Amino acid sequence: MKSDKKVRTMFLVPSLLLLLNAVKIYSETIINENVQKTCPVIACSPGLNGFPGKDGHDGVKGEKGEPGQGLRGLQGPPGKVGPPGPPGTPGLPGAVGLKGDSGQKGECDTYLDNSEIQALRSELDHIKNWLFFSLGRKVGKKFFLSSGERMRFHRVKALCAQFQANVATPRTAEENKAIKHVAKEAAFLGITDEENEGQFVDMVGARLTYENWNQGEPNNSGSGENCVMLLADGKWNDIPCSDSHLAVCEFSD
Repeated sequence: MKSDKKVRTMFLVPSLLLLLNAVKIYSETIINENVQKTCPVIACSPGLNGFPGKDGHDGVKGEKGEPGQGLRGLQGPPGKVGPPGPPGTPGLPGAVGLKGDSGQKGECDTYLDNSEIQALRSELDHIKNWLFFSLGRKVGKKFFLSSGERMRFHRVKALCAQFQANVATPRTAEENKAIKHVAKEAAFLGITDEENEGQFVDMVGARLTYENWNQGEPNNSGSGENCVMLLADGKWNDIPCSDSHLAVCEFSD
């Protein structure tokens, strides 16, 4: 029994191997054919749209077209006014016009008669006399008045010039006495040596014809005394022009 089984087994094994080999060959053939008849889905089916490409270069500009046939548009508003141009060449002078009619005399153009003029002069003399009596002194054709203010010499000159007068300058002992009476204290006189040291002159640069210096004066103490003041006793002293003293002006009649 055992020998029969062994014999059958020996015959079945080669047959089984042969059958398995045949099945393998057939399966590979079928697979190879199927592979040749089929393709990948991505390769054989339609693909998806890609991204758009870059813009190309501008083409050549075409020729100018014909004018349109439509209505012309409305004119726009005017622009801003430009800057003025340079002035032109002056023109020739025009012809002289005809002489005009004479004007009419106004009420203020009436002439004064002699009696009215005399009355005005008399009134002016009364005013002058009142000024001389109360505020000033008159000597000949000159009269002297004081503002009652103390100031530096350059301001005294400006004040007197404002009233068409000069800084009081005595030419005689009588005028010196009149200025002393008006001032009643130290006052500037119209005398300096600013131009030439030691050479005192009046406001127009003329040399003095009358002097009344105090003893030992002028001495130019401190090398800066270029102006002159009238002391309370009527004597003169040279002082700095930057000092402040009474202003006295002289008027001509």
